Amino acid sequence: MMIQAVRGTKDILPDTIGYWDFVESTFRKVSHLFGYKELRTPIFEKTEVFSRGIGDATDIVNKEMYTFTDKGDESLTLRPEMTAALVRSVVQNSLLRESPLLRLWYFGPFFRFERPQKGRLRQFHQYGAECLGSANPEADAEMILLADSLFKSVGISEYNLFINSLGSNESRKKYIDELVYYLKSVKDKLSEESKNRLETNPLRILDSKNENDLTLLQEAPVILDFLDDGSRNHFEDVKRLIAEAGIDYTLNPRLVRGLDYYNHTVFEFQSSALGAQDSFGGGGRYNNLIEQFGGTPTSAVGFALGIERILLILERTDKLQESDSSPQVYIVTANPELISHSISIAGKMRSKNIRTVMDLQKRSIKSQMKEANKVGAKYVVIVGEDEISEGTLTVKNMQTSEQFKQPITSIENFNFE
Repeated sequence: MMIQAVRGTKDILPDTIGYWDFVESTFRKVSHLFGYKELRTPIFEKTEVFSRGIGDATDIVNKEMYTFTDKGDESLTLRPEMTAALVRSVVQNSLLRESPLLRLWYFGPFFRFERPQKGRLRQFHQYGAECLGSANPEADAEMILLADSLFKSVGISEYNLFINSLGSNESRKKYIDELVYYLKSVKDKLSEESKNRLETNPLRILDSKNENDLTLLQEAPVILDFLDDGSRNHFEDVKRLIAEAGIDYTLNPRLVRGLDYYNHTVFEFQSSALGAQDSFGGGGRYNNLIEQFGGTPTSAVGFALGIERILLILERTDKLQESDSSPQVYIVTANPELISHSISIAGKMRSKNIRTVMDLQKRSIKSQMKEANKVGAKYVVIVGEDEISEGTLTVKNMQTSEQFKQPITSIENFNFE
């Protein structure tokens, strides 16, 4: 009986991997333009990394994590997000001692037990960037500028940026007290999920999609009214900097994001191409997280983008691009006894970074020519007895059908572009 892939996971097949390669390689180049360096962490961590970092009361920790006990009786979790794991790595490896300002990026798979749907899987992929060591609004603005450059680099020119501020710890606490006071007065009218969140994580009620909750929230206090002077000034500077950079934004005082570590600036990217589930990334400040992991108090800001969501946007807006991995040359071996010559010629070409494939099934010349056309080879190089005895190879341009001879000794120097 055939074994199927696990529900909520998806194979990335050869006919689509080029789209993934294009996005990842482009994001890598843009990250380097901004001075960001890649960091990779293990796919699984001690469960405490996420319960401490993300927050025990969040949906991710309570409902969505893939957690298991290993043979050493230790609780481990497949990473559901990267920031907590990245901070753990930064603190453990004393990276901030080497540099007071860290610019880091990452790309990889993550895992959450969610209801699978288009663009949202249980194994999904994210790109993210984190700037650690600056409390200044310029760092917040750089995050948004980096994200904007990433979008444009792959063909996303239209999106909506929503921003808000959660303020300092003190102003956030005052706001939560007032929010809880109001919500308790209408508790009987709240959805069951929001009633539960009222006791565990009241800020997350602001994310409710329940129509009745949304009506009640229209009369709820607004966090921007509770910002202290420092928080307000920081947020005003962030808005000014991104506006001066030509980036449009919409103020959303209900935006809180789903993780407990955020404070001050939070932001989210949305695209109408995705329909009702329109978010494809976001982030914000987390000035207390590094200290929670045993590091020196350090300000930080970052964001993450869903790669499946980005590819879906590109597909629906006809902007998909793929890296060209098709062979430049297909070597046709006229006689199986000449295969050693073909192997030698292929090796020379690959040493010059020419993408080269050859027949491995001892097929006829006609079948090999069909295969060359099927795999999209730009040129065919024919290795036959006459070619070997003459010291030349027959080269055919598959687009123009032009044929010509090239010396065997310098075949790798021909321009096969």
